[in-house]
Amino acid sequence: MKKINVTRSSMPPYEEYCAEIKDLWDSRWLTNMGQKHEELRIKLQEYLGTGHLELLTNGHMSIEVSLQTLGLSGEVITTPFTFASTTQAIVRNSLTPVFCDIDPVTFCMDPEKIEPLITEKTSAILPVHVYGNVCDVEAIEAIAKKYNLAVVYDAAHTFGVKYEDKSTANFGDVSCFSFHATKVFHSIEGGCACFQNGEFGARLAKLKNFGLAGQESVEEIGTNAKMDEFRAAMGLCNLRYVDGEIAKRKRVVERYRERLENIPGLQLNPVQKNVRQNFAYFPVVFHEEIFGANRNCVMDKLAENCIHARKYFYPLTSEFSCYKGKFEVQETPLAKEISRKVLTLPLYADLDLADVDRVCDIILNCKK
Repeated sequence: MKKINVTRSSMPPYEEYCAEIKDLWDSRWLTNMGQKHEELRIKLQEYLGTGHLELLTNGHMSIEVSLQTLGLSGEVITTPFTFASTTQAIVRNSLTPVFCDIDPVTFCMDPEKIEPLITEKTSAILPVHVYGNVCDVEAIEAIAKKYNLAVVYDAAHTFGVKYEDKSTANFGDVSCFSFHATKVFHSIEGGCACFQNGEFGARLAKLKNFGLAGQESVEEIGTNAKMDEFRAAMGLCNLRYVDGEIAKRKRVVERYRERLENIPGLQLNPVQKNVRQNFAYFPVVFHEEIFGANRNCVMDKLAENCIHARKYFYPLTSEFSCYKGKFEVQETPLAKEISRKVLTLPLYADLDLADVDRVCDIILNCKK
């Protein structure tokens, strides 16, 4: 029986990557912001249409170092409906996460629930563009301005996404992307931070390189979050194909919608107005009381047929055992409900439509 994974990394032609890295054997400059690194930084800055961009070793460090660069203290309002990295970046900066509930349609932070969480200790808001859905950026910006709060976006899911013809790289004080191998665009591992303030960028660049201000001067306690030349080379190759890969993903998503839309009890990812999508994920929320089968039953049935879906996101980050007793955990009933009902289905650029149909047939056969 053919195995279908939840995702599969896009790869450039083997010969193209080999050609891209060939000159590294001549230069022997393998890391520390070399030629490939700089070329990718400039090309990504152009592609994302942002004022400034810094490459980092992964998406997590993009968030963690950005928070450090802002010099925050106290509390950061965020969402528990996200990957582990988002909350860990906050905690690793000695900041306290305050959990805000989500919008039941977009699964992003609900801005109407932010203000009651703001205290004199609040220094920032860290929203997440979940599944490629764009947060209510206008409402979040208005709240941030009202209370003089920084805004750091976890934009890991929105590479190539635009809202009203504006890249998600340009919202908030900084927007952080992941270039992990499972993402729409990847550099094997990698990430970037996009921002408009040059002074912020200068400090971030220093902090990602051990806080070095020169060969004999270390002004701050930094970390090693540099992207190496081999990853940058993979990014350069994949960037040439990313628009085509997104188009292929769209074809897969359209087939899923064709088969699963308007099925009672199935809630699909929304199609947002004025948003150019990247088709990063295909989540389905299973409302058992209507559909007749719950998320876990469907996942098990798919697994029996060598199809691997993912409970993404489950559990909520606020439920992680590593945080137990360390800070107050706010109730987020909508996020909790969705986390227990959602399943992301297999989605990647070269997924055969016949395999999409196979996935859908199994799901629909679970219906009672």
